[in-house]
Amino acid sequence: MATVLDYDIKFLPGVGEKRAGVLARELGIRTFGDLLYYFPFRYVDRTKLFRIGDIGPDAPAYIQVRARVTGMAYEGEGRKRRLRVFVSDGSGTADLVWFSGTKWIEKRIEAGREYIVFGRPALFRGELSFVHPEIDLVEALVNRPGGGLQGVYSTTEKLSGVQLGSKGIYKLVCNLWEQVQGHITETLPPSVVAAHGLLPLGEALRNIHFPQSQELLRQAEYRLKFEELLGIQLAILSRRVTRTTAADGFFFPRVGEFFNGFYRTKLPFELTGAQKRVVKEIRADTVTGHQMNRLLQGDVGSGKTLVALMAMLLAADNGFQACMMVPTEILARQHFASITKMVEGVGVRVAVLTGSTKKRERDGILEELASGGLHILIGTHALIEERVKFDNLGLVVIDEQHRFGVEQRARMWTKNSRPPHVLVMTATPIPRTLAMTLYGDLDVSVIDELPPGRKPILTRHLYDSQRMKLFGFLRSEIARGRQVYVVYPLIKESEKMDYKDLYDGFETMSREFPLPQYRLSVVHGKLPAEEKEEGMRAFREGTTQIMVATSVIEVGVDVPNATVMVIESAERFGLSQLHQLRGRVGRGGEQSYCILMSDDRLSREARARLDAMVETNDGFRLSELDLKLRGAGDIGGTQQSGTAFELKIASLAKDAAVVEYARRAAEEILAADPSLTLPENALLARLKGRYVNRGETDFGMIS
Repeated sequence: MATVLDYDIKFLPGVGEKRAGVLARELGIRTFGDLLYYFPFRYVDRTKLFRIGDIGPDAPAYIQVRARVTGMAYEGEGRKRRLRVFVSDGSGTADLVWFSGTKWIEKRIEAGREYIVFGRPALFRGELSFVHPEIDLVEALVNRPGGGLQGVYSTTEKLSGVQLGSKGIYKLVCNLWEQVQGHITETLPPSVVAAHGLLPLGEALRNIHFPQSQELLRQAEYRLKFEELLGIQLAILSRRVTRTTAADGFFFPRVGEFFNGFYRTKLPFELTGAQKRVVKEIRADTVTGHQMNRLLQGDVGSGKTLVALMAMLLAADNGFQACMMVPTEILARQHFASITKMVEGVGVRVAVLTGSTKKRERDGILEELASGGLHILIGTHALIEERVKFDNLGLVVIDEQHRFGVEQRARMWTKNSRPPHVLVMTATPIPRTLAMTLYGDLDVSVIDELPPGRKPILTRHLYDSQRMKLFGFLRSEIARGRQVYVVYPLIKESEKMDYKDLYDGFETMSREFPLPQYRLSVVHGKLPAEEKEEGMRAFREGTTQIMVATSVIEVGVDVPNATVMVIESAERFGLSQLHQLRGRVGRGGEQSYCILMSDDRLSREARARLDAMVETNDGFRLSELDLKLRGAGDIGGTQQSGTAFELKIASLAKDAAVVEYARRAAEEILAADPSLTLPENALLARLKGRYVNRGETDFGMIS
């Protein structure tokens, strides 16, 4: 049933057709309810009045005074023309100055009347002035709903063009509150509100826009964040409940010839304790009768691929086929080569399928796959094509999951009559709060040990002015028979600049490391597949000692002899990507190094990132710091602003405690009423429904 919150925003006093169109395009605000849930991003304290005579150099950045207008005048010509308004409060005088919008201001101000002036004070030659301050008649502020803390709202240039800057939006919200107060119905059951000590919804919405005090603002923020995160957790955990109660998973009860033959005779080295733990977790999942949906996290080089292979051998032992979907052709062929070598003599048939697979070879692979003769298929998104048909697909492994779209992944689940077991792998460590929100319907395994014999990578930060020192170090490493990566950033907004950077770098390296003593490869994403593969192959085989590349090599190159990773313009990369690139070296037993090159001038945030890289090799510590520095931004390839959930007030970076609290609350609610069908949970079912359809995160649709 429609309520006042469903009214079209154009009917709100002060909006109209034109402004409504801009609000819809710029902010997605189309109804009264949309505006009600458009929250301030900060607040200014309008409770304290300063006397003009007391304002000195140490005054706060923004202040307000109560003063009477004593006169006004225009000064200057052309672009320098300005309006000066003179005010006094008995203790001193000040000038209010406007360079634009002067006619509108002139109409609003009357000599002799008192105004509240709010703005940034400036002292010039002993005279106090405010440039473009906010002004309100004293009597107009008496009926404002706030308690002195005034919200500041995000706006855009186009909104400002129709007088909807932050103050304009604030005035609309004041008009809105007059219309909606008394019409706001509670969205949480009384038992939940009481159990968690929450403000009623109406009080929370009033105090988020018009805080009566700092404490009520804190309580309002908590109520709204908790409700938002509770709805998300109910949606995520409901999918998990559905999956773990439905008896439609394939059984893998047998540990047979393929698994045992590999484990006893072909295992390249003793499994770490973490690898053994994860294999046991996968084994336990596949005998429950429920579909496995597991996320496997582990740093580059921690041995995730070996664990995935053992899971695929388990599938083969039980008469099922398995596939591994990876983001690049380079990575697909690398996995194919290493897995084929590892299972040699075990009797397992493995094939690789990519977009460049020749027709005759492709036809043979597809025929063997459909007949059941092929046990393991490794490939890129080519695996999701309609003509790729399995005889009995029981396990899907997805490597670096965030590089695939939801629809691409979903098409893999239709390759059998029932959804196959799913093992998702990522080398991007995901912070706990982010994992609980984005991947909360998955069971999570972590490989937190490196294989024996691996030495921690030494990381150093050098400035451009220290480049000669870098070149000397690279020569010494190459003289010892080692190889070097030199990586340049790839920034979408300016690809031409990036390729100029790359080739300028290639020319510089060619001069410093000339033929015939040194040989270089160059690899970037715009190269034809054959040239890219040739550059990779030459480096892998040791024909070239230096690979100059973009971050295309972040995933998919494994060269144990490469001991140095040089990252140029390292300040342009996020922490997670820097950590991924660093993981390309240290694959053998030799000491390896990561050199971060940057401009001498760095922002505080960039310096914090590079310092963190030097201090630790712990990917999880780095991911937590990245979350704090950048927000949920680009962590794990997911953007908070672009997630299915579109968080309006909660922050995964700042509200870790609320995320955990909301998750525990959701778990308790669903433990008592898994389908939320009890009458007292009707509001919670509706809350969950807000996020169910929009909340199809990476693996949520597997249920």
